[in-house]
Amino acid sequence: MHIVDGALAVPVLAVGAALTVAGVALGLKRMDYDHLPQVGVLSAAFFIASYIHLPIGFSSVHLILNGLIGLALGWAAFPALLVALFLQAVFFGFGGFLVLGVNAVNIALPAVMVYYLCAHGISSSSPRVAAIWGAIGGAGSIVLTTIMVAFSLMLSGEAFLLAAKATFVAHIPVMIVEGGVTAAAVLLLRKVKPEFLHIKDETDYA
Repeated sequence: MHIVDGALAVPVLAVGAALTVAGVALGLKRMDYDHLPQVGVLSAAFFIASYIHLPIGFSSVHLILNGLIGLALGWAAFPALLVALFLQAVFFGFGGFLVLGVNAVNIALPAVMVYYLCAHGISSSSPRVAAIWGAIGGAGSIVLTTIMVAFSLMLSGEAFLLAAKATFVAHIPVMIVEGGVTAAAVLLLRKVKPEFLHIKDETDYA
């Protein structure tokens, strides 16, 4: 899901950078610094998960976990994901530095959107309902990210139209896997550490 340097037009890079700066500023403003270790843990989880690439046909895909990160962090997903993307560019050359803003907004903005769409659902007293909303958040974040990546490529020229379509198709299996992983993570965290998702302990449910 990393777009590489040199693939995007300058206006797309500029808009991506501006949106990321705004998102990071808002994320830092709204971040609960008592939960800073949680931000670090989820940033590291993204760093590791997205490092493992699986080949699919002519391309490769990887887990992103931005749905789970969004459910747990809200706007703080922006600084958490930006740091991880920056370190991946430094150590492994994933993506690049000029495209860092676009990559960050393509992954972090869907995480925030999932937070607003699904956070209430994972707080349900019913574990089944919570798992369903977790699955929607996990899969939905990948759908939104692939759409944004494809849109970024399309805005940079018709030559990238085929790549934009291929990106979406290649990530359909990831959508399914991330939905299951996020649902399972929501159920586990509700039992062992519900405050991680900013919800009350299941034992308090009536």
